Amino acid sequence: MEMGGELKKVLKYWMEGEITSFIKVWLSAYLSLTYCYIAAKLLRSSGARLAAFLPVVCLFIFLPLELHSVHLVGTTGFFLAWLATFKLLLLAFHRGPLSATPPLSLPRFLAVACLPIKLRQGNLYKKDTGRMHRSLLINYSVKGGLFVLMLKVYEYDDRIHPNLIKAIYSFHVYLCLELILAIAAAMARGMVGAELEPQFNEPYLSTSLQDFWGRRWNLMVTRILRPTVYLPVLGWSEGVVGREWAPLPAVVSTFVVSGAMHELIFFYLGRVRPTWEISLFFLLHGFGLAAEIVVKKAVDGRWRLPVPVAKVLTVAFVLVTALWLFFPPLMRCNGDERGLAEVAAVADFIKDVVRALTFTLNP
Repeated sequence: MEMGGELKKVLKYWMEGEITSFIKVWLSAYLSLTYCYIAAKLLRSSGARLAAFLPVVCLFIFLPLELHSVHLVGTTGFFLAWLATFKLLLLAFHRGPLSATPPLSLPRFLAVACLPIKLRQGNLYKKDTGRMHRSLLINYSVKGGLFVLMLKVYEYDDRIHPNLIKAIYSFHVYLCLELILAIAAAMARGMVGAELEPQFNEPYLSTSLQDFWGRRWNLMVTRILRPTVYLPVLGWSEGVVGREWAPLPAVVSTFVVSGAMHELIFFYLGRVRPTWEISLFFLLHGFGLAAEIVVKKAVDGRWRLPVPVAKVLTVAFVLVTALWLFFPPLMRCNGDERGLAEVAAVADFIKDVVRALTFTLNP
């Protein structure tokens, strides 16, 4: 992955005001969410709230287009165009994490609205909190080290089989997502002073698609899609196909919406016409998970795969389908090269700062 030309493009973006645009986008987002906070206090009718929130929802869909950096536009699109808009739509109907009892303070409202976090219910003992923080620190330190190691591996990509490079890049994307969301959670913890629930739960240990998507992968998305898509479709489906089979259309519908939102985020990244491979990826997983539910109902616990076999098959299915459908659109818009170039640019910037500080302190 040659990064020289891409690195120059990244530096050019930043010099032309990418960071300034990022600040403006998020300042606009926080001001808009403050307006929504006040509107929710004043308006009790769901229709009035929805009318008040819709301009903000539209704004959040367009705001990421002001950015070009892969990392900045990707995270901003995910946080604003997806999570924040879905949470505002739930709030309009007095539901979701923003409609908490007791009501959230403004700082907590802003943090919960636009960051991928969920406040932990109940109080933790100080000893438990300290143990959890130490465990998370060790976990993220190891994963941060693996992330840096992968960056070194890319320097020898001409000697590595392309399929192996793609597999490494898949793990790289997972680590990048988990570390970015962990940083966002740490920022939110500093803003609101509350303990937060984790966003990933070691997805490479999944024993089924239900386990992967429902309990281990990007849990904030699971928590937001459940009340906005899954439960409404489930309630409607019970009157059509009965309670026993109602989860099937609800599951598939949830994956269809997830695919559409991923298509939007990929559009932010590449600004090219969608090829619908991302939608096909999530549709395939939706039908796969629905089939899994049918099989589990049929065997009714009488038989199950050995855990090691289930883990290998689940991870293999996710990896193979991702390499087939998920990553090609990202690579066609040079998202991988641009992302690596941005990481390299940040690393060079940090090195320059350290050198400058060293020279200042030890002339």
